[in-house]
Amino acid sequence: MEQLPADRPEVMHVELSDLRAALRAGWRDFLAAPQYGLLFAGIYVIGGWLIYFALTGTGQLWWTLAAAAGFPILGPFIACGLYDVSRRLEAGLPMDRHATLLVIFRQKDRQIPSMAAVIVVFFLFWNFLSHMIFALFLGTAVMTNVSSSLAVFATPAGLTMLAVGTSVGAVFSTLLFSLTVVSLPMLLEREVDFVTAMLTSFAVVMESPLVMLGWGAFIAVALFVAMLPGFLGLFVVLPVLGHASWHLYRSAVSWNV
Repeated sequence: MEQLPADRPEVMHVELSDLRAALRAGWRDFLAAPQYGLLFAGIYVIGGWLIYFALTGTGQLWWTLAAAAGFPILGPFIACGLYDVSRRLEAGLPMDRHATLLVIFRQKDRQIPSMAAVIVVFFLFWNFLSHMIFALFLGTAVMTNVSSSLAVFATPAGLTMLAVGTSVGAVFSTLLFSLTVVSLPMLLEREVDFVTAMLTSFAVVMESPLVMLGWGAFIAVALFVAMLPGFLGLFVVLPVLGHASWHLYRSAVSWNV
């Protein structure tokens, strides 16, 4: 077998058993240090409430865009907090709130901001494309705001728009998932450039496409269900998935040193 350089990881094959083990480890980490998971998840819950208020309380879509734009920027940094907790538990290190927050803060001088920029570009391009799809199919429809004009989506043009938008969104989501599923924990653990991390993440998905895409679908469904009870389910689902992502990364990528 080819001897890989120290800064080039080996991509491992991932099985369903690895996903189950990662979820069990994620649940164990959450129970071991719940205060961190609740803290980081709380940021998303508050953001979800803001978006809900924008849609139902004011009818102003620009509020929705402003609130949603913060997630691609803050998301990678918040995830690093969960990864650091799992890393400390895995290494048998004591929990230290100051050290964990300092790890998050230090990411601003490393490669995480570049990853955040990539995610923001995806977000902005998808926002532009979704508006184009909406204009193509419903550009002539009369709408006052989303909450009072839902019937327009039940028209043939509205259903077609939803189908096309969902399909295009699924492609974008799959690509973004493939580029970030292991790149974020890798950037926390190793001094590698973000391009190498993204390519490695993509290679992990290509090595085990059915299992990894199944993991992505599971994440999407779990997050959707968690948001139904007033976003409160995110207090548990988000930290468990964050911790599990760290352990899946450890199973999917192997370093020579």
